[in-house]
Amino acid sequence: MERVSTQQLAMMPIEFKLNGRTVIGRPDETIIECAKKNGVEIPHLCYKPGLRPDGNCRACVVEIKGERALAPSCCRYPKAGMEVTTDNPRALLSQKMVLELLLSDMPEKEYTRDNELDLWARKMKLGKPRFESREQVKADLSHPAIAVNLDACIQCTRCLRACREEQVNDVIGYAFRGEHSKIVFDFDDPMGQSTCVACGECVQACPTGALMPAREAGLETVDKTVDSVCPFCGVGCLLTYHVNTRQNVIKFVNGKDGPSNHSRLCVKGRYGFDYAAHPQRLTKPLIRKPGFPKTAQFQVDPANFSQVFREASWEEALEVAANGLKAIRDQDKYALAGFGSAKGSNEEAYLFQKLVRAGFGTNNVDHCTRLCHASSVAALLEGIGSGAVSNQVNDVENAELIFLIGANPTSNHPVAATWMKNAAKRGAKLVYADPRRSELSRHAWRMLQFKADTDVAMLNAMIHTIIEEGLVDEKFVADRTSGYEALKENARNFSPEKMAPICGIPAETLREVARAFATAKASMILWGMGISQHVHGTDNARCLIALCLMTGQVGKPGSGLHPLRGQNNVQGASDSGLIPMMYPDYQRVNNDEANQRFEKFWGMPLDKKPGLTVVEIVNAAYDGKIRGMYIMGENPAMSDPDVEHARAGMARLEHLVVQDIFLTETAYLADVVLPATAWPEKTGTVTNTDRMVQLGRKAVEPPGEAREDFWILVELGKRLGLDWNYEHPKEVFDEMRGCMDSIRGITWERLERDSSVTYPCENEGDPGQPVVFTTHFPTPTGRAKFVPADLIPADERPDSDYPMVLITGRQLEHWHTGAMTRRAGVLDAIEPEPVASLHPDDLQKLQAKPGDVVTVASRRGRISLYARADAGTPRGAVFIPFAFYEAAANLLTNPVLDPFGKIPEFKYCAVKVTRGGAKPGDPGYGKGRTLSEIYG
Repeated sequence: MERVSTQQLAMMPIEFKLNGRTVIGRPDETIIECAKKNGVEIPHLCYKPGLRPDGNCRACVVEIKGERALAPSCCRYPKAGMEVTTDNPRALLSQKMVLELLLSDMPEKEYTRDNELDLWARKMKLGKPRFESREQVKADLSHPAIAVNLDACIQCTRCLRACREEQVNDVIGYAFRGEHSKIVFDFDDPMGQSTCVACGECVQACPTGALMPAREAGLETVDKTVDSVCPFCGVGCLLTYHVNTRQNVIKFVNGKDGPSNHSRLCVKGRYGFDYAAHPQRLTKPLIRKPGFPKTAQFQVDPANFSQVFREASWEEALEVAANGLKAIRDQDKYALAGFGSAKGSNEEAYLFQKLVRAGFGTNNVDHCTRLCHASSVAALLEGIGSGAVSNQVNDVENAELIFLIGANPTSNHPVAATWMKNAAKRGAKLVYADPRRSELSRHAWRMLQFKADTDVAMLNAMIHTIIEEGLVDEKFVADRTSGYEALKENARNFSPEKMAPICGIPAETLREVARAFATAKASMILWGMGISQHVHGTDNARCLIALCLMTGQVGKPGSGLHPLRGQNNVQGASDSGLIPMMYPDYQRVNNDEANQRFEKFWGMPLDKKPGLTVVEIVNAAYDGKIRGMYIMGENPAMSDPDVEHARAGMARLEHLVVQDIFLTETAYLADVVLPATAWPEKTGTVTNTDRMVQLGRKAVEPPGEAREDFWILVELGKRLGLDWNYEHPKEVFDEMRGCMDSIRGITWERLERDSSVTYPCENEGDPGQPVVFTTHFPTPTGRAKFVPADLIPADERPDSDYPMVLITGRQLEHWHTGAMTRRAGVLDAIEPEPVASLHPDDLQKLQAKPGDVVTVASRRGRISLYARADAGTPRGAVFIPFAFYEAAANLLTNPVLDPFGKIPEFKYCAVKVTRGGAKPGDPGYGKGRTLSEIYG
């Protein structure tokens, strides 16, 4: 007899009666879910789809024939032959009584208007409650994002389940007994002093207004909702904008049930939308006035730019922009370059790279992926023939072991982190490897806090163990890979016992983790820029690829390789060809077949010489070889390493055109500034870290004379001699399908209907492939290739003058260079000042305390900022986010490049820390005891 799986049993139909009618349900489907599917409404408050049913409010009780007591329909499952009645007098009386009792305690306040309780009271035709209300509780308004109104709390625990079980932040609890029982934050702290990360999941879950946006949203003024995509990290959460069309503003944001987030959001996605309405938005084109020479130190007040720039008409600004670029092109086309954006749409990225290649005549085009995952992509293309992820983030639910390295998802990819926490809670082994210990480490089975810059030593020790202990998947290696013998020979020199003193992880722990990874039914590796932003970043990724290949942990659910993308469209911008050596879909510009394909497709000759990368372009500008640039939505004056040098390079340009929504630090140095649109002001597609092509929809109108980036690109293209007549992003997307096989089967109409489609999708109607490389790899031979890695030290090591290590990155509330998030009210209120995180022991040795000003200096510059104690930062290291102009971390970082990915070494350079100094933004620096004196 054939065995039936648990999943098959859960899907088998069950026939039962609902209100006298025979219906079909499933064993894994509750009565309330089945009733809704069959058009029967049952009142409910503690129940919410997506949350674990709790059955505590009893508003959803129904009668089940043969049972003495009424049953909560939200946590009872149908059985064959069961007879359920939802609307007989007994059930209705109980349902109404519950609602009336709860309603009697509800204060008549703005925040309780038209909540779910009111909705059900109206549907059940309840009048004014007959019972006395309880004593009112004072509101807790201590948090910048969330107001706590416990007088409206019905203790349904939806917020608790959202916080503890869905987001797994473990902040909200249920405390005390009897009439004193209530919802609490941590140890009954004011919410603003708790460990709340302001994801807002509790607000979205709350049915009564007990948890609300702190800044009055004006719910009654919302007259339009628009489904779109979050404009921040690469997770690509779908969301819904709630808009007041008369005021042309977004009032609030809720999560939408998208494939990557299932209604979850983080603090940026939920509260970081008001940057679009900031008073510093650019609303008219600007042209630089004569007499204001550019220098690396040149600054402009974004709120008062009229001394340096004059407003111009669009016609004049476009003519000046285009004529300056044409003049340089006609003298030396290789003296032009362009930086596109990973914050815009796929259509904009495609048009931008096409404009540079067809309008400038070269391949000098790049974007911020060069600063994020270029080394990861180089290793992936070399090893497996594709730079995209093999599995989606939430596939961790199918993993037995999750190996997370060089990433801090709770800050950088918060919703992705929830899937990892969910997986750990259900029993998956989370191995967290990073020099810094973050909040996610408390969920880890093993925390590998290795010494910074020793990734290859640690990973090669794991490779050595798997080979030595006979844990290699010999069949997978023989059938689907090449180069294994070279890897095996290289690994002989990397025993865990030899590598333990180098990486700082005990040999037995390295062996234990290696065994667990190799023997798990499904192991999945996820990594971030802690892997890629090193001179040996490509080697780091090569080791991760080797771990998956040698154990056969790729090409199946719950196993594979996933570099977490940092910005909302890094994946899509790279796919669209916004990189100097690749046409769209990673077709090399110096490949004759690819070159001929695009020459025919675009109807013009194209240059075969690979272009310069981001840092190479800036260096060439400094040397006078690049004389003109067009920068759309990027801010290299903040994001490039050694930004003093980068700013000096851009200051030497003869002609700089900047297209952005704010007067950024890069725009200070522009000759022409073109006011563009924020993400909620335009329509277009983006591709998230999971290879999901998703449709963003326009929600509000741009301010003043700001124009869509799409329109600006088309108008500039025409003035550069291109025969462009695009009128809508749909036309560009259709053109992209003609030269990008990976998305050929995705139609605009399907995106409008479904919002999200996963690629590869080569034929219309294909479902898309969440897991790839199941049978072969996209290489000429169909095989993946092992590439051994040796130890290469960081370019700059600590010494007596600069004894500490600088690690840079993002923080939860701020994103990239801060141009958007520092202009979002809630985000800036939560994290308003630049901070340097140090281990408490290092602070003590400096005779400094949290909140004191410290000065951090490298061989390239120095900054002053506020000290923060962080036990997760290793001794001898300092972590600084790079979002703060007044204390720009990239004044310190080393511009040396990985030789393969051409990515800078952001994650490691030598610094010294001094107690004292001017407050951030003020001139001058104080003197104090340095860690050079302490560490010798």
